[in-house]
Order: sequence, then structure tokens, then C-alpha cells
Amino acid sequence: MSETINDIQNEIIEEFSMLDSDMEMTIEYVMELGQQLPEMAEALKNEDNIVKGCQSKVWLNAETKDGKMYLEADSNTAITKGLVSILVRILNGHTPQEILNADLYFVDKIGLNRFIGTQRSNGLGAMMKQIKIYGLAYSAKAE
Repeated sequence: MSETINDIQNEIIEEFSMLDSDMEMTIEYVMELGQQLPEMAEALKNEDNIVKGCQSKVWLNAETKDGKMYLEADSNTAITKGLVSILVRILNGHTPQEILNADLYFVDKIGLNRFIGTQRSNGLGAMMKQIKIYGLAYSAKAE
């Protein structure tokens, strides 16, 4: 059985807790996570996939396969790419319903907002909202 959304969030919270709330190390780690994000096809970096409400450019694409949602993402800034990579890691490969029901508590538990500032927090919220919109669309299609 694959990991639940909460299992993955807890893993991420654990990873960040080792950084001991050190601002520089936390931001460094977020950027490192972004570098691990699989390359997004250039064709998907289009207007349709731009996340509205982000200061940086963020592209987010979702597809379903066998009832599960798979996400691809990229950003033109290192920190934002790191943030979207965390969302992809948590939500990738789950059903649209699981994604819709997910309580993404990792942001508060890590205290991410302290590190990333208001603009990026709003952007992160916009990314989460966009993923939930994809989830809603795919779950409606499945019915």
C-alpha cells in the first residue's frame, strides 16, 4: 500500500525539524528540493498552466491515470520551485478525492510562512488551490 498524504507530510515535517528552524538552512533545503523536481516538458509551460496569484511564474499541470492524479510543475525562481516540489511530492499519485480531502498542515507545522514571507505564502496558497481545482475537475469527470 502506498503512503498516505499525511504520511508524506509527516516525513517532510520530520526532514525540516532537523534544520532546527534555521532560516538559511531551511531556505537552502527548499531550493534543494526544487532541484530534485523532474523536468517539466517545455510544451506544458504555457498560459493554461500558469498558477494565478503567484509573483513568480509557476506552471502546474495535472493528469489522471488509473484514477490517480499526477502533477508536473516548474517555476522560474528557486524557492518557489522548491515549494511547488513539496506539493507535488505530497499529492502526486493520489486520487482526486484524497487530494480534495487533504488537510495540508505541513506549512504550519514547519512554520514555513516565517521563512518565505507573505508574497510566497500567498503563492503557495494559490498553488494548493490550483491543485484542488484540478482534483475537483477530475473527480467530477470520474462521476
